[in-house]
Amino acid sequence: MSSIEPTAASRAASPAPSPTAATPREAIVAANGRFMSAFREQDAEAVAACYTPDAQLLPAHSDAIVGREAITGFWRGAMASGIAAARVQTAEVDADGDLAVEVGRYELAGADGRALDAGKYVVAWRRDRSGAWRIHRDIWTTSRPA
Repeated sequence: MSSIEPTAASRAASPAPSPTAATPREAIVAANGRFMSAFREQDAEAVAACYTPDAQLLPAHSDAIVGREAITGFWRGAMASGIAAARVQTAEVDADGDLAVEVGRYELAGADGRALDAGKYVVAWRRDRSGAWRIHRDIWTTSRPA
């Protein structure tokens, strides 16, 4: 199965944003839980809702994917390609005011649970007016050989 499994230090599922979490790390871990849950449900719109309206995805071999509509399309395409789950594990969060940077590890899996890719990521988070943390910039790179 996966070498990355959700733990207390990784992302715990939560049905709604938690702007009252005690720390930015706890709020980001909860937001990542919503991201993973939406991905498992193959709900590209719910995945994109985890991002700020002007967010950017910065995938390899592509120009920047800008805005929620384009991000929805990107994740819908990833899901259609056979990616059934995205698992992430937070290694560190450095926050200052309404901005935070998260570094972690990810694994993408197919419907059978088989790992399709694994690597590391950096996400810039922004806290919105409601107090919810949302992904503002998202870049990742595989750890698998070319």
